[in-house]
Amino acid sequence: MESTLRRTWSEILLDNLAHNYYVLKERIGTDVKFLGVVKADAYGHGAILVSRLLQELGCDYLAVSSLDEAVELRVNDITLPILILGHTPKDEVEHLIKYNITQAVTCKAKAVEYSEEAVKCGGTLKVHIKVDTGMSRLGYLCDGDFFDTGVDGILEAIQMPGLETEGIFTHFAVSDEPGEDCKAYTEHQFKLFTDVIKAVEEKWGHSFAIRHCANTGAVARYPETYLDMVRPGLLLYGYGDFAKELGLRPAMALKTNVSTIKTYPAGTAISYGGIYTTDKTTRIGVLPYGYADGFFRALSNRCSLMTVDGPAEVRGKICMDMCMIDLTDKPHVDVGSEVEVFGESNSINELAALAGTIPYELTCAVSKRVPRKYIRHGKIIESELLLRM
Repeated sequence: MESTLRRTWSEILLDNLAHNYYVLKERIGTDVKFLGVVKADAYGHGAILVSRLLQELGCDYLAVSSLDEAVELRVNDITLPILILGHTPKDEVEHLIKYNITQAVTCKAKAVEYSEEAVKCGGTLKVHIKVDTGMSRLGYLCDGDFFDTGVDGILEAIQMPGLETEGIFTHFAVSDEPGEDCKAYTEHQFKLFTDVIKAVEEKWGHSFAIRHCANTGAVARYPETYLDMVRPGLLLYGYGDFAKELGLRPAMALKTNVSTIKTYPAGTAISYGGIYTTDKTTRIGVLPYGYADGFFRALSNRCSLMTVDGPAEVRGKICMDMCMIDLTDKPHVDVGSEVEVFGESNSINELAALAGTIPYELTCAVSKRVPRKYIRHGKIIESELLLRM
């Protein structure tokens, strides 16, 4: 339902998302499939609306983190293939098969469980094999002395009953990082991945239908890694170091408004702890936006938000439900004036850097009490409030 208050809200700019898709699709070429990563509610952008748009645009695959996320898409008319990148308990295999969901297989134990459950269900589970080439997280370990045992383990999984192996993939750890060491590490990961594929296919006597490894950094920097399908995350939503150079646009704008304005004399402590004290007569605006909405408290006294008169610095500690900005030299900003937290006028990349994090953490942190407004062709086509009312 729609929010009853024009308090703080996010605008999901579907035209920007479509623009980003087309730019990236042109970059990778017509022969490479496009997987849209929509886990974590499409990184706070709204998985259902984002997936509907990607499906309309011709996207080939979607990726989520869990079965719940996958089923949410299926029951909302998303028919694209969906890959679960994370863990699914073995007793949910029947639902994977029922909803035609592809599952990542990361080790022998998972392969055995999924195979046994699929046979019990009398169905076939489509899987993608995950290879750990240096992320040191999930996947068959194949580096160094583990190469032969890793290849044999993958081959064993492929041949298990009840499993249909469609693809194989890995994940780069530092493809988005600068420097020769990171370049060498990514190149090592890619060579190891392709060596594993070659060894498995020679023993298997068949080829994988989909080989994929190119995440955001690789799509921007390593075209040789595109293979059969790419998985751009940050780029799709128009954030990160590569977005500007590729001509991408941010897909979310977070906005609030001024609820109260008060003028304080010099020497006035602002907010909890008194970490900021006015050094002159100061006009302070109170915004209904705080850490319960997703505004990191670590940004207290460290960032600016955008007004019609330009950037306004955050003063004092960020509170649960509100924060304060300095409007001393902002004569056109009044009660009710719109303020952009991040978007096209106030870069989320800069805000994330000040917080010591990545843009994704800020978009994912936008809480359920912040309504989403989906905008296409200049009009709000749908609004979403995650609160139960």
